[in-house]
Amino acid sequence: MAILDEGRADLGAAPPSEEHLRRALAGDEAAFVVLYRGVHPGLVRYLRVLVGQAADDVAAEAWAQACRDLGRFSGDLPSFRAWIARIGRNRAIDHLRAERRRPVLPLPLGDLPEPGLADAAETTVVEADATREALALIRTLPPDQAEAVLLRAVLGLDAAAAGRVLGKRPGAVRTAAYRGLRALAERLETTGAGPSGRAPAADAEPAPVTAGSRRRDTRRLRSAEGVS
Repeated sequence: MAILDEGRADLGAAPPSEEHLRRALAGDEAAFVVLYRGVHPGLVRYLRVLVGQAADDVAAEAWAQACRDLGRFSGDLPSFRAWIARIGRNRAIDHLRAERRRPVLPLPLGDLPEPGLADAAETTVVEADATREALALIRTLPPDQAEAVLLRAVLGLDAAAAGRVLGKRPGAVRTAAYRGLRALAERLETTGAGPSGRAPAADAEPAPVTAGSRRRDTRRLRSAEGVS
């Protein structure tokens, strides 16, 4: 766990690469720290929607398992992200089963945590507020849509990798993500966001959830006529 504690510092380092992954698989702890720095913030956001305030604890369990099982992993960097997401999702399911008599309720917007240290160093307060708002809105989506949006737009997985995490076909993930983003756009429009624009194709890669993209997508997704 010392590796994970070290990874919380100096989050402004370069993003992880295939070389970092190769070195981490060969036992380089410093390279593993870089992987952790690059993947952890998105993993926590994903888990935040699944298990609420327990996200940090569940993420810690996921990384602990990843440390134990790293020698069993083989694949490229996108596959590693999907592998970590799958571990996190499994740990989240275990947590929810254990807490079945105490279901996680949607958190008030004010109770959502600040973004990770990396984001705090790179974004303004306004963007941080937008991130919290986006997570709060995503939590109102049906579970399949919320997970698809998070895996694709927050963790950056393609449809095939997200499908492996969820046990679904890529087309089903694309459809769920598209519907989720369109639903979010409709809800955001009620707050007076964004100019109109062209709707994305149903199989298009969703853009990362940011303050700017949140506003740009509002009108164009609202007018979409693709997958329904």
